[in-house]
Parts: sequence; structure tokens; C-alpha cells
Amino acid sequence: MIQLFITGGTFDKSYNHIEGSLYFEKTHVPEMLQRSRCHLNLEIETLMMKDSLELNTTHRKKILQACLKSTSTQIVITHGTDTLVETATFLANTAALQPKTIVLTGAMIPYAFGSSSDGFFNLGCALSLVQTLPPNVYIAMQGDFFLWNEVHKNKALGVFERKQN
Repeated sequence: MIQLFITGGTFDKSYNHIEGSLYFEKTHVPEMLQRSRCHLNLEIETLMMKDSLELNTTHRKKILQACLKSTSTQIVITHGTDTLVETATFLANTAALQPKTIVLTGAMIPYAFGSSSDGFFNLGCALSLVQTLPPNVYIAMQGDFFLWNEVHKNKALGVFERKQN
């Protein structure tokens, strides 16, 4: 069984056409899984619906506790991209998670924006990667995966890249 934790982020934002603003209404993950005809054995839990810039240590501890409590050794976490690396680092520094494979993923464009969103692709990649990678904490974006300590978000280009040594 794969544990899927939802934390919000651009991935799950909806668009208010009148005000021109983004907001959280509900997670889009069940619809995404249904549209993709996913038949994986998944346990889905929404931990929070937050923009990652709003996440603090208390929120990261809640994510950590959920990962520790899960009986699954394969965990995917949907997360906002702005602080995705910080949460991955927080989780990776917890020795008790070492026997688990954890993959964090997000989207640069909300799923609600339709075919222009990268969220659908990133979720599919994360679900595949969590089944094949050895235990550790990873980030899955743009069809690639990164170890938690070998990646940064290039905000100028809007992509995740390997750190230069």
C-alpha cells in the first residue's frame, strides 16, 4: 500500500474567476487519480490545505508524525513548491523514517488550470518513483527525481535543479 498525504500547495489551488485569486476549496487528488485510471492500492489522507509559504515547524511536525504513524514504507506527499525542499530536509533529518521511501511532489501551475498544469504529470511520476527508489527522501518534479539534499528550486526559471558542487 502507498500512503498519499496531501498538504495543499499550488497543486490543490482553485481559481476565483471573479476576484482573480487562488484559494483552497478541496483537494483535486481523487479526481486526478480517477482520470488517470490509477489502480494502485492507496491510502489517501489530507493533512492540511496550506500554501507552503505558510508552513512552519508545527506543520512540518504534523507531516512528520503522519509519516511515522503510517504503516506504509512508501509515502507520497503533495506539497507547495516554495518550501518543498525545506520540508524534505526536515523529514530526512529524522532517523526513524530511514526504512521508508518518501517522495514529495508539487506543481508550478494549479491542476484546476487544466492541461497547462504540471501537477498531473508530477503526481504520476511520484507514484511510480516511490515504488522503485530505495528508502530515503526525494523530490519528484518535471519527470526527474532528486535526493532531498541535492536539489534547489530555481525561482528565476521556475524549475527544480541539482545543486552544483
